[in-house]
Order: sequence, then structure tokens, then C-alpha cells
Amino acid sequence: MKYFALFGNPVSHSISPRLHNSALQGLGLNGVYGRILLEQGSDIIAKFKKYNLSGANITVPFKESVLTLCDELDTVAADIGSINTLINQNGKIKGYNTDAPGFMMAIAEFGKINKALILGAGGTAKALAYILASNGVQVHILNRSNKKDQFINYQFYTHSNFTCENYDLVINTTSAGLSSDELPCDEMILKDIFC
Repeated sequence: MKYFALFGNPVSHSISPRLHNSALQGLGLNGVYGRILLEQGSDIIAKFKKYNLSGANITVPFKESVLTLCDELDTVAADIGSINTLINQNGKIKGYNTDAPGFMMAIAEFGKINKALILGAGGTAKALAYILASNGVQVHILNRSNKKDQFINYQFYTHSNFTCENYDLVINTTSAGLSSDELPCDEMILKDIFC
């Protein structure tokens, strides 16, 4: 049997085990997918090996911190600076980013997108900014703290200096809503964005 898991904090809300276990069963594969609450990103590879995992997904807040712990990185993951998937390939742990191509597949039916606003500035935001810009979309980032140095190729705003424009797409990559009713940014800013 092969073992797979989701690493993150929080993870109790995630429906990934239900989705992946259904897929494993539907494909007739002998495997099981679970959740692992992780306190520190530095522990991820040790736990990956301890549980003898064949693969794992990574969610907030560890998509960036685990980057330097892999034996190898996929080119896209290295370019983005964020990973969401680990694979054990002949004893070596390889990091991938499937957020970027998966996101483009998910929005393919939306048609032409000229300008997008990403709420948040973590690993998922890096992946989506990268793939959107690669597809000709003008990307703006809005985050509560200043991480402009990590997004030098994009228009970056904090809550205090945000100027709303017309966006074809607004994407929440923050952890807001995962374990509470917290909003991704100030309610007045959200009203401005969606008016």
C-alpha cells in the first residue's frame, strides 16, 4: 500500500482526504491519503520519511518554507519560489508546483482576463501571479503587510495604500475563512473591489 498526506496548519477543514481517497479507489490503486497537522515547516521532510509517504501536498503556511528542504525542484516550482507537492522519486524528495497550471485549467472557461487582483502574498499568490503574468494578465497584489520585494514584477499594494481598479478576476489566497469567518482584508476595501 502507498501512503499520501496533506501537510499544513490548519488542516482539519480540508476535504483533500475525501477527494484523494475517492480518486485512489476509483482508479483501483492501493493507497490511502490523510492529513498531518504540522507545527513547523522544518519538520516536513522528517515526517514525510517517518510516515513512509510516496507523495504529499503542502498547504498554508508551508509552501515557501519547504522549498529549500527538497533534494530537487521542478523548474516551475523553482521559478515561482513555492511548492505544493512532494514526490518520493527513488529515495529523493522532489518538489513541484501544481497550483499554477491547475489554476489556469480551472479558469479556462472564464474567457479573456486582462487584469487580476490577488489577495494575499504567500506561496499560492506567487504561483498564481507567475502563471497569470505568463499568460498575459496584468497582476496586482493586495496584502496586509509589505512584501513588495517578493513581487517586484507586479503592482503591489498594502491595505493602507490600495487604489482600486476594475478587475476581471479577484482571487483570495489568504487563509481567511479556513477556520473562522475572518475576511481576507478590510470590509470597506472588499466593498470597493466588488462595487
